[in-house]
Amino acid sequence: MEKDLYNISNFNYDLPRNLIAQEPLKERHNSRLLLVNRKENSIKETVFKNITEFLNKGDVLVLNDTRVIRAKLTAKIKTGGKLEILLLKEKEKGIWEVLVNPGKKARLGEEISFGKEGFYAKIIDKTAQGGRVLEFFPKDFMLHLDELGKPPLPHYIKKEIDDFEKYQTIYSKKEGAVAAPTAGLHFTKELISQIEEKGIKIVYMTLHCGLATFRPVKCEDIREHKMDSEAIEISKQTADTINEAKDKGSRVIAVGTTSVRSLESASFSDAGKFRVKDKTFETNFYITPGYKFKIVDALITNFHTPLSTNLILVSSFCGITLAQNAYAYAKNKNFRFFSFGDSMFII
Repeated sequence: MEKDLYNISNFNYDLPRNLIAQEPLKERHNSRLLLVNRKENSIKETVFKNITEFLNKGDVLVLNDTRVIRAKLTAKIKTGGKLEILLLKEKEKGIWEVLVNPGKKARLGEEISFGKEGFYAKIIDKTAQGGRVLEFFPKDFMLHLDELGKPPLPHYIKKEIDDFEKYQTIYSKKEGAVAAPTAGLHFTKELISQIEEKGIKIVYMTLHCGLATFRPVKCEDIREHKMDSEAIEISKQTADTINEAKDKGSRVIAVGTTSVRSLESASFSDAGKFRVKDKTFETNFYITPGYKFKIVDALITNFHTPLSTNLILVSSFCGITLAQNAYAYAKNKNFRFFSFGDSMFII
C-alpha cells in the first residue's frame, strides 16, 4: 500500500491544451480561486480578490520576493549554428550553470557570441544533469541582460508577452529567478493593502526559482527523484514574525510552493515547538506524501504541471485524493492552468 502512495501515476493527469493559460488576465485579482478545505474535505469556488474573506486577523502571509531575470539567450557558435541558452544559477561572478539546446553542439572549450561586439562566453564544464557551465565576458555581462536576454517563459506558453512585468509579482525585488513564483501573480497593490488593513501580517523571503522548477519527476517511485538545489534567504524580521505567530497559534500561510519549501527547510525544534531560523542557504529539500508540515498551516498555489515536484508537494499538503478531486473539478469547470492560470487556497 505504501508503495502505491509513492507511484508516479498518482501525480499524472491529462489536460486539454485550451486550458493552459497563454497570458495573464488584465486584472490579476480576477482570477478564479478554488477553496480546498482539508478538514471538511470540501471544494468551493470563488474569485481571488475575495481571498480576504478567508484570512483572519493575526495570520501571516509569506511571499517570495524573487525577481525573474531575462534568462533566455540566443548564441552563435564560431563554427556555425545557433544555441538556445537558459541561465540557471550563478556559481560565482560571471560563471553560470545553464541549459543548452541543442546540447550536442555545446562542446567543452567552445566559444559562443551573443550578437553584440565584445560579449561572449566559453563553455568550461558540464553538469551532472546534462547542462553546461559558461564563463561570460565581460564579467558584468548580467548588467546587460535587459538588452541581450528574453523573458524565460515556460515551454507551454506559446505567446510572447508585451510587457516583462506581466511575468513578475508586483512585489518582486531581488533578481535571480529564471521562473516566476506564480502563486504571487494574482496579487495587486490594492489587494495587498486590503489584506494588511484586515490585520494580516505580510512578510517576505527569497527563493530564486531554478532548475527544480523545470525538471519533471520520471522515476516510477517518486522518492527516487533527486531535487536540484536552489538559493534561499530568510531575514530575521521574517523569521521573528513567523515564530511569534506560531507561539500565538495564528496561521502561517505560504504563497507558493517555493515559500513552503523555504520555510520547511529552515524549520527546527525548540523546546518542543517548531520554529523558523533566519538564514541564507541552499536547499534541495523535496516534500513527498507522508511529510509532517512543521511551519505552514495553509497554502496559496496555482495549478501545476503533471509529474512535477510542485504537484507532489501540493498532494502531500492536502492529501492525494483531495488534490486529485480538486484538479478534476478545475478541469471540468474550465479553470485556467499553470503559470498564468487560476489558483487554489488550501486551508
